[in-house]
Formats: sequence, C-alpha cells, structure tokens
Amino acid sequence: MARTKDFDEKEVLQKAVYLFWDKGFNGTSMQDLVDGLGISRSSLYDTFGDKYQLYLKALESYKNSHGNILATLDTASCSARVAVTQLLRTAANELLNSEQPLGCFMVNASTELASRDVRVNRLVSQTEKQLEEAFLKVIEKGQADGEISKDKDALTMARFLNNTVKGLQVSARSTGGRKFFEDIIGVAVTILD
Repeated sequence: MARTKDFDEKEVLQKAVYLFWDKGFNGTSMQDLVDGLGISRSSLYDTFGDKYQLYLKALESYKNSHGNILATLDTASCSARVAVTQLLRTAANELLNSEQPLGCFMVNASTELASRDVRVNRLVSQTEKQLEEAFLKVIEKGQADGEISKDKDALTMARFLNNTVKGLQVSARSTGGRKFFEDIIGVAVTILD
C-alpha cells in the first residue's frame, strides 16, 4: 500500500525555487535541499527525482508563476506606452521585493547552466520568447494606433525592451535602489518615440 505524503508538494517546490534561486544549482547541495525543504531525502527522491529533476521542476514552476507579469500588458484598459511602462515597473517592483532572493531565478539559470544544458536553455528561451512576444504585440498595437513611432522596427524594439528587463534583473543582484530602476525605465520607453 502506498504511503500518503505528509507535505504539500507545491509548498515544497516553492521552497526549492527559493533555494536554487538563492544558491544556484551548483551551490545547492542535497543536504541544503533536505534541510531547506523540510522533507527526508527519500521523500525528495520519491516525489521529485534527483536534484537535477527538482531543479527543472523548480524552473518550470517559476516560469509559470512569473509568467503572470505578462498580464500587466493589457492595452484594452490603457495605452501601449502605459502598458510597456507598467510592465517595466512591475518587473522592477518584483526585483525590489525583499522577501525573495536577489535578481531573477531564470536569469540566474541562464548564466549558470543554459549554455551547457539543453533543457535549462529551452526553459530560459521559452520565457524570454514569451516576454518578447508580449512586448511585440503591444508595440504593434501602439504603432497601428499611431501612438508608437513606425520609424523603428517593432521586433527590434521588443527585443530591446526584453533585454532591458534582463538587464534590470541582473543589476538587481548588486543594485537595489528604486531610483536606479526608474532612471533606466525612463530612458527605455523613449525608444517608443
């Protein structure tokens, strides 16, 4: 007869996200996971597989939960320019949240493993593509409405804004001031002129 689990898998997975986010894949030991997740090593293996499988599940969970930021790009209730500014500010606000590790878990995964791990690279690339497509959709709508200049290529601007978000995420590891982020956001939105 199968034993019932005496822990919430989603809660444990969220703890794993924060552990890997804070220490990275290579910096997180199995003992860190056992201690930080509050479950036995056997429960960890039985439920999530090995450390690598847990890492992939944590990245996927992060990707899904932080994909909600794209919902802020709702141009039905505001202009495209406002939607882009709101997205950048939402990203900055998340980075300034003192309850989570510094930076962005996905960017950390990108710099630590994506260049040599196909599965991590795929998750990172999917996340970046989602954000790029969200920016592109808003920019194209803004161009169609005459609010955003057609002098620049919409995809090029979307890629620039996507890279700006990544830059904010990397900078958050060492810089924490709101003014710093607001200065960057202020300059970034000028590309829409």
